Amino acid sequence: MGKTDPNGPRHKQQSMILVPMDLAGITITRLLTVFGYDDAPHGHAEIVFDNARVPASNVLLGEGRGFEIAQGRLGPGRIHHCMRLIGLAERALEAMCRRVKARVAFGKPLAEQGTIRADVAESRMALDQARLLTLKAAYLMDTVGNKTARAEIAMIKVVVPRMALRVIDRAIQAHGAAGVSDDFGLASAWAHARTIRLADGPDEVHREAIAKLELGKEN
Repeated sequence: MGKTDPNGPRHKQQSMILVPMDLAGITITRLLTVFGYDDAPHGHAEIVFDNARVPASNVLLGEGRGFEIAQGRLGPGRIHHCMRLIGLAERALEAMCRRVKARVAFGKPLAEQGTIRADVAESRMALDQARLLTLKAAYLMDTVGNKTARAEIAMIKVVVPRMALRVIDRAIQAHGAAGVSDDFGLASAWAHARTIRLADGPDEVHREAIAKLELGKEN
């Protein structure tokens, strides 16, 4: 995706173009890791385009429609991120509950410690709140469309990753030093969840959109 008409209307300046991987002039300089984890094959790379030329027929839908294509998938893309994170947080909470029932400290299972029980309760409440908001956003997308549901989509994109990070962090803490190893998958889960606060727009952009919509309501 790149700018093909710098002087056109803001929403028609970008175009999306298909570029074959084996085209002359393309060099993949390195594959990027995320918090040290190899994110292949769906991760990101640094790519150099040096006079890489493709026919005009490789433009998707037509010149100036790149922003339109991107916007078309952002609503569904954002809700898919949230759905997956809710599932990831559920798995983390399940792992936490298994761990604290089996792990004994100070003469009794961790599950009988007050702070751990509070963490379990907080995680369940936050998970169900985030799920309900996501279900509401999905319902509105189905019934009134992405544009009308844009506030709810923006809200879940902020709320769900934050929730997942907190739940996974509690699970890591309950596992002790093992939680930050690769033995239980919690460290990689946290790393993935952290990236979603940036994917498809950072929190700051979504909060600005929510505030703009809220302030624009008639009193």
